[in-house]
Amino acid sequence: MKDLGYYVKKFAKLRVDRASGSPAPHKPILLLSVIELIQQGSIQYNQILLSPELISTFLKYWTHLGSNIHRSDIAQPFFHLTGDSFWHLSPNPGFESTIAAKVKIKTLSGLRNAVNYAYVDVELFDLLKDPESRAYLIETIIQTWFPERSIDFQRLYNVDAFQEVQLKLFEKGGAVYNLEELTDEAKVVVRDAAFRKIVVSLYEQRCAFCGLRIISLDSQNIVDGAHIKPFSEFRDDRFDNGLALCKNHHWAFDRGWFGIDDDYRIMIPPDRFTEESPQETRPMKEFDGEQIILPTQAAYYPRLEALSWHRQRWNIA
Repeated sequence: MKDLGYYVKKFAKLRVDRASGSPAPHKPILLLSVIELIQQGSIQYNQILLSPELISTFLKYWTHLGSNIHRSDIAQPFFHLTGDSFWHLSPNPGFESTIAAKVKIKTLSGLRNAVNYAYVDVELFDLLKDPESRAYLIETIIQTWFPERSIDFQRLYNVDAFQEVQLKLFEKGGAVYNLEELTDEAKVVVRDAAFRKIVVSLYEQRCAFCGLRIISLDSQNIVDGAHIKPFSEFRDDRFDNGLALCKNHHWAFDRGWFGIDDDYRIMIPPDRFTEESPQETRPMKEFDGEQIILPTQAAYYPRLEALSWHRQRWNIA
């Protein structure tokens, strides 16, 4: 019977790598991270995404509970916990056979491409939603895998790691990175998400082009935080290099279908595309000459130099 006692035994006997002489702490740290996000309400359904929130929480615990002889790598336990029988992977379309064959995926980007989400046994998820059972399972992990770090854990638990990343970035007004700062794939995912979430918040979750604002009950947003000058070329995460754009207008902006002039008015070249819009939908070309929606603070307005670069890049006059 898969009751609390069953999962207590599972958590106490995780199949971990001991080749270095010390048990690898990746699996128990991942489980602590998932449990924390369930308690916070960030994970409301039995679908565990490799999200920036999960990655930043994993990194938080690794910094204080991790091992000096092992490398921090959330992809490793996210994939290998399937060997403990209560953790399962739901593949993205096209990767069903890869996941079914248990082909080892070594990188975080590879795993995010192949896996839609992980999920646990229904019985376990119900236990993790229950405060009393959850506390018992947390205590099992701590006492089994980190018996001398209980005080550290209590201090860390419920510290919102992703929010702390956002606050630090916001205090600096964003950042420009060098290549050496972008070698850790997990930190890059968190950094990128923090930039995009802050930019969207500066525009009050509205598309700067069309004003669309849709937010789900679990805080998912249809609007993206877009870079004006591409991050891949300039590594510029200053907020004045950002725009909040819905999916359609983000895609169009990145392909030069419209630009923005120095008065923050939309410029749509006449020869870039044809369009047919439903009767109740306003055609994109009708926005030509209108001012975009701007942040409430002028310090975060799109940088004129960045907008000029974008117009020149796409030959928008």
